[in-house]
Amino acid sequence: MSDLSHASIKRIGLYGGAFDPPHVAHRTLAQAAVEQLELDTLLILPTGQAWHKERGLTPAHHRLAMTRLAFHDLPHSMIDDREVLRPGPTYTVDTLRELAQENPTAQLFLVMGEDQAKSLHTWHEIEEIYRLAIIGVAERDAPDLPLTQSQARSQDKDPAIQGDFRAIVLPLMPHSATDIRTRVASGQSLNALVCDAVASYIQDNHLYPTAR
Repeated sequence: MSDLSHASIKRIGLYGGAFDPPHVAHRTLAQAAVEQLELDTLLILPTGQAWHKERGLTPAHHRLAMTRLAFHDLPHSMIDDREVLRPGPTYTVDTLRELAQENPTAQLFLVMGEDQAKSLHTWHEIEEIYRLAIIGVAERDAPDLPLTQSQARSQDKDPAIQGDFRAIVLPLMPHSATDIRTRVASGQSLNALVCDAVASYIQDNHLYPTAR
C-alpha cells in the first residue's frame, strides 16, 4: 500500500483495545500515534465481545466510561463506541470496512502495541486488514523488545501476505492492565499508572476486586 499525500488525504487512526482499565501507557501510545503518524483523527475504540480474550472482560459500559475519562482531552482523538454496541464477536476487519465506507477517500491506520502485532497473523481476515489499513506498531525504546516489520510479516500463515507497517516509537513503560488489576485487588496504589479520574472510577464502582 503506497503512502499518500497528507496534504490531500485525511488520515484516520483506529486504536482498539479492552481498556480494562485504560492506563498511562495507552494514552502515551495514542498521543505518539497522532504525532508520529500525523493523524487528523484517532478513534479510540473499546472492544465489545473480544473473540481472542480467554478471561471475561469488565462490563462494556464501565470500560467505555473509563476510556472517556482517560482520553477525553487528548488532541485529535475521539471515543468511538461502535464495537461496544455491535452484537456478536468484535472483529477489527468489520470496523475497518465500516470506516472505509464512511470515509472513502481517507487513509486508515490501525494502531496497536507490540504484543498485539506479534499475534496479528491470527486475526480474522488478516489479508483484508492489510488491504484496508497501514499498521502502526508501537516499538518500545528498549533493546530487548524489538519488533521489526519483517518479524511481523514472517508470522503470517502465507508469506505472500504482507502489510504496510510503520513504527511508533515509545519510551519503555513496563506496566500493563493486568498489573493494574492485580494492584487494585491487593489494595496497592495506582498513583501514576492511571489518571486520577480513572482511579476514582475504579474505586467508586468497586472494580477488580480479585486479580485476573
